[in-house]
Amino acid sequence: MRKFTGDHLLIATHNTGKLEEMTDLLSPFGVKLSCNADHGLPEPEETETTFIGNARIKAHAAMQATGLPALADDSGITIDGLNGAPGVYTADWAETTQGRDFVMAMTRTWAELEAVAAPYPRLAQFRCAMVLAWPDGHDEVFEGVMPGQIVWPMRGDLGHGYDPVFQPEGYAQTFGEMDRWEKNKISHRADAFRKLIAGCFG
Repeated sequence: MRKFTGDHLLIATHNTGKLEEMTDLLSPFGVKLSCNADHGLPEPEETETTFIGNARIKAHAAMQATGLPALADDSGITIDGLNGAPGVYTADWAETTQGRDFVMAMTRTWAELEAVAAPYPRLAQFRCAMVLAWPDGHDEVFEGVMPGQIVWPMRGDLGHGYDPVFQPEGYAQTFGEMDRWEKNKISHRADAFRKLIAGCFG
């Protein structure tokens, strides 16, 4: 496991919320952070069929474009009753000509679970893969998971994506009903991040 010894890390994302979350988690290590927008980087096409594969594309593209070590993640939801769908296509299920519509995606998801009469509890997992890539091409990979179940109807208007229909294991609230910073402490991304910190910063 390679330790991170640099003083500047590129977070390969255009998502300001994700950048804020990473900044908070990395603050104890005194590392300067920047993101794709700071360097005028486009979003690379995600052509892999795994979370690790897509995170690797994003990390290496940012690293190659800037010469900086880069950290990228890819995440989504896997649902047992749909044979792991939507998985890496989580965001694609929400795509419309007017942008992403996750209410539409969640409605479709529930309809498909009903169509196959999926048993209760309708188990699901939020999954995250993180890849930290160095300028010499070396990378380290970390995976996180938050198990739970899909519930209906949607509950809560906090969070984003599938949060209103995902009830994490051991909790009575959905992610959509949880305070953002509380959710961030138990999320799939937090799980992957803890492993990253222990492996590369600890």
